[in-house]
Amino acid sequence: MSDALFDVSGQIVLVSGGTRGIGRALAEGFCSRGAVVVVTGREAAVAETAAAEIAQAAGGKCFGLGCDVAQTSQIGPLVAAIVERHGRIDTLVNVAGVNRRKPAADVTEDDFDFVVDTNLRGAFFMSQAVGKQMIAQGGGAQIQICSLNNYGPLPWVLPYAASKAAVGHMTRVLAMEWGKHNVRVNAIAPGYILTDLSKKLWSNPMMQEWNTNNTPLRRLGNPDDMNGAAIFLASKASAFMTGQIVFVDGGFSAGIMWPIDKAV
Repeated sequence: MSDALFDVSGQIVLVSGGTRGIGRALAEGFCSRGAVVVVTGREAAVAETAAAEIAQAAGGKCFGLGCDVAQTSQIGPLVAAIVERHGRIDTLVNVAGVNRRKPAADVTEDDFDFVVDTNLRGAFFMSQAVGKQMIAQGGGAQIQICSLNNYGPLPWVLPYAASKAAVGHMTRVLAMEWGKHNVRVNAIAPGYILTDLSKKLWSNPMMQEWNTNNTPLRRLGNPDDMNGAAIFLASKASAFMTGQIVFVDGGFSAGIMWPIDKAV
C-alpha cells in the first residue's frame, strides 16, 4: 500500500459467510491486499473450494472452514481453530445472512427463526466469541453487515428488517462496551447489490426503473463496491471510529427522491 493508513497486509481476517456474494467479494478484497483470510460457510467443502478460488484469484492466502452460525455450538470451535493456527484474529467481517420474502401475515415460526437465528443470534455469538479473543489479544476490528432496512424498513421482509435493525444497535452497544479494550465495532449497510441470488429480482424492468429513479448514482451496486469501506474500517485510517453504520448505497439513503424535476 502506498499509504500505511489503509494497510491491512498481514492481518488475520475472518469473513463469516464468505463463500459467495458480498462476503466473497470482501474476502477477495482483503486477500488481494495481503491479509490472511479465513472464509466460512455452512458446509466445510464449499468453504474450502471458495477459499482456494479466492486465493488463486487474489494471489494471496485464504483458508476455508465450515461454520453454520445458526448452530452456535459451531462458533467456539471455529474461533479456537483459527487462533490455534494463526495466533490471533485482527478483523471480523460478520456477513452470514439469510432472508425469506413474504407478507408479515404469512410468516411462520420457522421463517422467523430461520432468519433471526442466522442474522441476529448467529451474528451476536460470532461477535462475542471473536470479541473475547480480541479483548485477550489487546484489540481488533469488527465489521457487521447491516442493510438499507436500517435506514427505512421494507415490507414483506419483516424478520430480515427486524434482524438488521437489531444488528445496528448491537454494533453500537458492542462499541460502547469494548472500546476500552481497543476493540472497534462498526457496520456497513449495503444498498441494492447485484449478486447471483438477486439477479432474478433485478432482471424485472419495473425494479430496474425503480432503483434508477431512487438511487442518485443511478445504478445497482456490485459486491466489490463494499471493499473500500471494509478496508477503511479494518485499517488504521478509521482508528478513532467505532459504533458507526456506513451506508454504501449509491446515495439511496441520502433522502427521498421525487419527480419535481419532471414537474417544473
